[in-house]
Amino acid sequence: MSLLVVGLSHRSASVSVLERAALNADEQVKLLQDTVAAEPATEAAVLATCNRIELYADVDKFHAGVAELSTLLAQHSGVGLEELTPYLYVHYEDRAVHHLFSVACGLDSMVVGEGQILGQIKDSLARAQELHSAGRLLNDLFQQALRVGKRAHSETGIDRAGQSLVTFGLEQLARGGDVQQWARGKKALVIGAGSMSSLAAATLARAGVAEIVVANRTFDRAERLAQILMEGDDTDVAARAVPMESVPAELTRADVTVSCTGATGLVLTAESVAWAVEGRTPAPAAGGEDGPGAPGGESGPAAGALRGGASGTSLGSEDGCPLDLSAVQGTAGFSVLGEAAVAGMAAADLEQHAAWVDNGTAGGDRRAAAGTARPGQTGTLDPAADTDAIAALAATVATVGRIPERRRPEPVEEPQRPEPVLFLLDLAMPRDIDAAVHRLAGVRLVDIESLADASAGAPMAADVDQVRRIVSDEVAAFGAALRAAHITPTVVALRTMAADVVAGEIARLDGRLPGLDDKHRAEITQTVRRVVDKLLHAPTVRVKQLAAEPGGAGYADALRTLFDLDPETVAAVSRAEDSTTEKDRGPA
Repeated sequence: MSLLVVGLSHRSASVSVLERAALNADEQVKLLQDTVAAEPATEAAVLATCNRIELYADVDKFHAGVAELSTLLAQHSGVGLEELTPYLYVHYEDRAVHHLFSVACGLDSMVVGEGQILGQIKDSLARAQELHSAGRLLNDLFQQALRVGKRAHSETGIDRAGQSLVTFGLEQLARGGDVQQWARGKKALVIGAGSMSSLAAATLARAGVAEIVVANRTFDRAERLAQILMEGDDTDVAARAVPMESVPAELTRADVTVSCTGATGLVLTAESVAWAVEGRTPAPAAGGEDGPGAPGGESGPAAGALRGGASGTSLGSEDGCPLDLSAVQGTAGFSVLGEAAVAGMAAADLEQHAAWVDNGTAGGDRRAAAGTARPGQTGTLDPAADTDAIAALAATVATVGRIPERRRPEPVEEPQRPEPVLFLLDLAMPRDIDAAVHRLAGVRLVDIESLADASAGAPMAADVDQVRRIVSDEVAAFGAALRAAHITPTVVALRTMAADVVAGEIARLDGRLPGLDDKHRAEITQTVRRVVDKLLHAPTVRVKQLAAEPGGAGYADALRTLFDLDPETVAAVSRAEDSTTEKDRGPA
């Protein structure tokens, strides 16, 4: 066995890297074709999901295979090889089998125990079979991975250790509360009609949403999904299909939106989401001068929320302040008058800032007298009392040209965000929804990145340990069977040679004893065959046992050498077995 896997996943790379390296269906097909055309690989399969991109191959050389597969992944993902390499992992032979079986059981998923990966493995195998890039090794490997995954889910409680990304994502939207109670009566918009979107729509329907609107670039698929939802026996939901052009209008009516498409660009921009919630959230304390806006503009309360994290303060407009307060006023711990405000300031700006502070603190004295001063609002500095501190600061500025921060910033209260009126779940890779939506008031966005953060500390249950034992046992059994199968053509060739020797000797006997009757000829033939079988039985059984153990691949070579077997005869037996297996093998 020379199984090699090269890939990257949520465990080795950030979401941004996975987004850039994501492959659409056409790119996966081209990657498979180029892989089997490369010299080191004879078989290939691609497993591409939201959280991973993996290339499996049967190679004849390890180092050359790693180099070739890494290069192909970089070329087809569009991420440079030097940039991609630190995020890649490599598994070989038994370790590669162990990895795929773990993936199939949900042990390597972002949400441990999720079962959707089985469908994705099945799709990966079907694609490789359709392109004829999967031979005996990868067919057997992927089909066994599917069986191992099903066994893990049927024999253990791995489902209790985690759930599908859809369910987990909805729980995150509901902030850990009861999903059915949270979803009851809501209007849902589902963008996309693939397997993940269909699962999301079905999950929302069972959770009790009042309406589901399905949008897809292929309208027929959206209609088909809406019809399936309407005909479901376990739900009573109103469902309808709309073209993608209707998404902006439907977004203004939706309470929850799930998006999972194969688009390479954003499906929902921050501006379009801001426009969708316009008027549905309370206006900020201090609005801009512009009137209500539409997608693409920078007006209205939602757009104001995008411009500054803590709108409602006018500090950024103070005359004479050299700081870009609009960029930092929402930062936790920021103090306009504290030392943190001037940390890192260029020396040339210090005098201007000092004058601004002096002008501002006159009002601070009045506020202090009235008892209304906020933290960070102090009285006018006393140069005489602070001579040493001022001298130290001046010396630092003269040396390094900037003022360092000498103490922690003073804590400030962050403005309270209004309750969400629009819940967004982005399950696509690369992302469908602009990450800037996180900053919009009245919107709650859960995406792949936030799901990874939420699931990072999930406890491991005893069921997970049980699944790990299943994986280990199945890997050992698969390796043994594969190694035993590797020596089978050699054993068959040996027995074929022995049968030919017996036939030749019986023919010679007929020539020497032409008067031998049929009864005696048959008895002699049977006796010679029994002798040969007894002589070969123990060695061939033992060599199969030895070959099934780790490192047993060399026994086939030894057997061919000892009995001077023709390599072409062994290869012919192997090809015949592969042809028979291919005919008997059904679709994935």
